[in-house]
Amino acid sequence: MCLAAGAGTRLRPLTDLLPKPLCPVGDRPLLDWSLDALSRVTSDLAVNVCHQPDLMLDHLAANHPSVHVSLEDPPARGTAGGLARLAGWLDGRPAVVANADTWHRVELHPVVDGWGGDLVRLCTTTPGPFGPGSVVVASLLPPWAVARCRPEPGGLWEEVWSPALREGRAETIHVDGPVVDCGTPRDYLRANLLVSGGESVIGEGAVVEGTVDRCVVWPGSVVGPGEHLVEVVRADGLTVPAGG
Repeated sequence: MCLAAGAGTRLRPLTDLLPKPLCPVGDRPLLDWSLDALSRVTSDLAVNVCHQPDLMLDHLAANHPSVHVSLEDPPARGTAGGLARLAGWLDGRPAVVANADTWHRVELHPVVDGWGGDLVRLCTTTPGPFGPGSVVVASLLPPWAVARCRPEPGGLWEEVWSPALREGRAETIHVDGPVVDCGTPRDYLRANLLVSGGESVIGEGAVVEGTVDRCVVWPGSVVGPGEHLVEVVRADGLTVPAGG
């Protein structure tokens, strides 16, 4: 399951234009990076959708027609509630869960390889014991863990991960990054610069007549003559500071 229902409030005003999973990183939306990684470990993919649903549904229909869509009425159900709504589709199967807004270059095979079938498996790049501040690349949940999720707003940390850790029913695997939670303009810019090797990312159809330094220019956007942009995101006329 790819979690993609959040409103992305910390990434505003960019998420007033597009839902966060459709914000481009490099040459494709965040959602496509996540689905590509998940598709390497399973052919049965699902995405939950809530914020700006028309744009999300159009993108999925055009680019990922075989993906199962769970459409949530506002408010979004959160990481646990979104998974609970897919219990019927899962039909007793375990679930690999990842966030659509987390950009990474991590192969997910270690998440599933050698799994015993009963423990919650947490994949992280953070050294040391797993906790609330750990970076989560993906988690693998056995059916009993999925059954703990309630179809109402709630989080996986509170309902599944933390209780499983206390009960000794969870294991952690550590992998190497890079991994970026694109929750803020600064981190969104960082993910783009990791893709580009530090160069500005210029979207398809964008026009750059001025100069840009470590920027993201969305497809179809314009940087006019005489403009000099540094560490910002230019999107449909908006200039969003992203440095610091």
